Amino acid sequence: MTEGIGWLRGVIFDAEDPEKLAAFWQAVLGVGVAKRVPGWIALEPGRSGVLLAFQPVDESRPKTIKVRLDIEVPELEHTSEQVVALGATLVDVVHFKPGEEHRVFTDPEGNQFNLVLPEPEAEPAS
Repeated sequence: MTEGIGWLRGVIFDAEDPEKLAAFWQAVLGVGVAKRVPGWIALEPGRSGVLLAFQPVDESRPKTIKVRLDIEVPELEHTSEQVVALGATLVDVVHFKPGEEHRVFTDPEGNQFNLVLPEPEAEPAS
């Protein structure tokens, strides 16, 4: 087996009602909420170790895209070139917060995924 380009960090649902959908998956998986900020609810990873999160539907994105994979990578330039060489297509570059960049791709069958950098370390409380 070869070394992977990145690892599966999360499965992100676009939701018409993020709170309701998060509550459903909490009940199904028996996990709590790990993080809640405006426009984002992330569940505790549970036994899978994979982040499951929910965000409001972005009206500018196609309605057929409901779930995406976030693949965490150590850097974006080289890994973007690698996934394109494997058959991916770059769709968009998104800046959710200042200094944060996600690269949105589709796989050869049109399924969407993002290459994302590691989460910044939290600032220690003073």
